[in-house]
Amino acid sequence: MTIQMDYEAEKKLEIPCEEIIRDIISAALDYEQCPYEAEINVVLTDNPGIRQVNREYRQIDAPTDVLSFPMLEYVTPSDFSQAEDMFADCFNPESGELMLGDIMISVDKVTEQAEKYGHSQKRELAFLVAHSMLHLFGYDHMEDAQRLVMEQKQNEILESRGYAR
Repeated sequence: MTIQMDYEAEKKLEIPCEEIIRDIISAALDYEQCPYEAEINVVLTDNPGIRQVNREYRQIDAPTDVLSFPMLEYVTPSDFSQAEDMFADCFNPESGELMLGDIMISVDKVTEQAEKYGHSQKRELAFLVAHSMLHLFGYDHMEDAQRLVMEQKQNEILESRGYAR
């Protein structure tokens, strides 16, 4: 597993960000039974940084907590059975790892939302990583049924690593 991390925000979270991110990415890969070594890029930024990307890619001129940019287009979420045929160009030719995509998280939102929801910054960062990983696996939450599936999966991933509410 390769996780490329970039910390672009001036504000530093006083938690072990890299450790939490690696832990939750590993838990999500195990939970969804990804049969490949994976490569994920993670950028920790601030509200202005994520706002700019949100505006550019989603035409929403506001900061958000997390953005996910999956490399794969699944027919069914987390169905890796045809990955080598359908996603051959999504394997890093140097490492052989499946390039799942990119995650961008606002450290400002980690702080704001941890306070708002009454839990730790560790738990909030873990939640945002779990949520984003599910998007990289092809899950969405546009409809209630999809949202409920994602919520259950997020909770189970978090609980598996001790990040329960």
